[in-house]
Amino acid sequence: MAEVIGVRFKNMGKVYYFDPNGEKLDSGDRVVVETARGVECGEVAMANRDVEEESIVQPLKKLIRKATKDDLRRVAENEIKAKNAFTLCEKKIAERGLEMKLVDVEYTFDNSKILFYFTADGRVDFRELVKDLAGMFRTRIELRQIGVRDEAKMIGGLGICGRPFCCGSFLGGFQPVSIKMAKEQGLSLNPVKISGTCGRLMCCLKYEQEAYLDLLRTTPKVNAVVSTPDGRGVVIDQNLLTGKLTVRLDKNPDAAPGIYKVKDVRVIRDGQIRLNKKEIEEFKKLEG
Repeated sequence: MAEVIGVRFKNMGKVYYFDPNGEKLDSGDRVVVETARGVECGEVAMANRDVEEESIVQPLKKLIRKATKDDLRRVAENEIKAKNAFTLCEKKIAERGLEMKLVDVEYTFDNSKILFYFTADGRVDFRELVKDLAGMFRTRIELRQIGVRDEAKMIGGLGICGRPFCCGSFLGGFQPVSIKMAKEQGLSLNPVKISGTCGRLMCCLKYEQEAYLDLLRTTPKVNAVVSTPDGRGVVIDQNLLTGKLTVRLDKNPDAAPGIYKVKDVRVIRDGQIRLNKKEIEEFKKLEG
């Protein structure tokens, strides 16, 4: 076991382990640590805790110090300078006529580098832009092309549920989301209803998937042949959350379907959830 603290450098960003170097820290404390890209100021997301050695990426870097007033003042100054750099970079992008959208600008804590994050539909030749920026700021310049999901996480906003974006409020990282998940969860395959503001499949499809898979193991699927208290029939609809099935009975197929609880039916032949080629091609772009 090793004692560590978890430090985050961006709002809801990934948490990295560091050696507390004998300090006792609480969540929310600001600290100065050494990272792969230099000295950085971050926020403690996980107080002192013992974790298994196997879960640590070695070598484990030590805490330099708890952030001082001067450190916090530098962070605030860097944020102001980043806003100014954002405005100047946008002007240069317009002057160069580059097909790219600037999303965010970040100064490293020691001002040794400025990072410019942007989105673009394809590859962008920004070599001349880098020269312009290097001449203006007299420091190292790095341009990073990010995806639309990363853009949504950085900018933030409200989802169609009316709540702040999951990626910007509690999700530490992105995981693959597939259209099969939407189908297994019984959602309408309508891009407007299953896509987030970023234009990709909603992140909540992923972290809710495990619960739906557990329900699917005990719930007959659509087109399953089942035996009900009123006779044999075919499942034409299911509600995984309420545990109710809509069944068309074989003995009276033209009558209104019956509603039955999962516990009251017996599966004779279960159905299958499949995506056809048209659905795969139509929604493939939403999975990126």
